Amino acid sequence: MTTETNEAQSTTKGADAVDEAIAQGIDFDGTPIPSAKLELYHQVMALEANRQRSGVSNTMRSRIVRIGAKHIPQDELNQKLIDAGFAPLKEKEIAFFYGGK
Repeated sequence: MTTETNEAQSTTKGADAVDEAIAQGIDFDGTPIPSAKLELYHQVMALEANRQRSGVSNTMRSRIVRIGAKHIPQDELNQKLIDAGFAPLKEKEIAFFYGGK
């Protein structure tokens, strides 16, 4: 594998990869992100930054469900939530994240 390939893979993996690309204004394929898209993104993120939070555990559970549903089968994710002391998957989450599978 070339150094260039390794660099591309390392910059497109991990939780911070998208944030880093946005900060640079460059998509993973090297093309500039249009300024209108960046402006709208920053506008919405500024609104989100000012939103009152309901608690760390609620946010953690939400992230686990949203991201976990991409990688973990429904029954397994539900059991992992319960085992960790979180509320099990809600019907609306199952419908949204697993309904089309």
